[in-house]
Amino acid sequence: MLFVRTRTLEFPGTVSGPWSRYINPKSVDKETGIGNVVYPRLVPKNADCAVKLKERTLTKLYNERPAWLDLAHKKLDAAVAAAYGFPADLTDEQILEKLLALNLARAAEEVKAAKVKQPKTTRAKREDEMI
Repeated sequence: MLFVRTRTLEFPGTVSGPWSRYINPKSVDKETGIGNVVYPRLVPKNADCAVKLKERTLTKLYNERPAWLDLAHKKLDAAVAAAYGFPADLTDEQILEKLLALNLARAAEEVKAAKVKQPKTTRAKREDEMI
């Protein structure tokens, strides 16, 4: 919260609308279902902070690649690898090979399932019946 402060916006909203979680329950009119939305919004503290915030972009963060971000990516990569049953130390090429093999196996299963004869859901019409 170094560069920002909270500014509260207030406006009417319905209890069934997208702002429902921000409605003050004491302000709701029982007949209309409309109440006072109290939405906390973060805004720059001042003009200098606004300039600094414009410089703080994801692109710049990723280009700098701080240690905490690199560690977070490594943990996420390890979790995804574990979810697929892969070892965490695979190269990008090995990962692509394994994913391609999984994809080809899934496609073969779908083709095999499509070849299984599906039972008819309707009977054939006779000539004397109306269409």
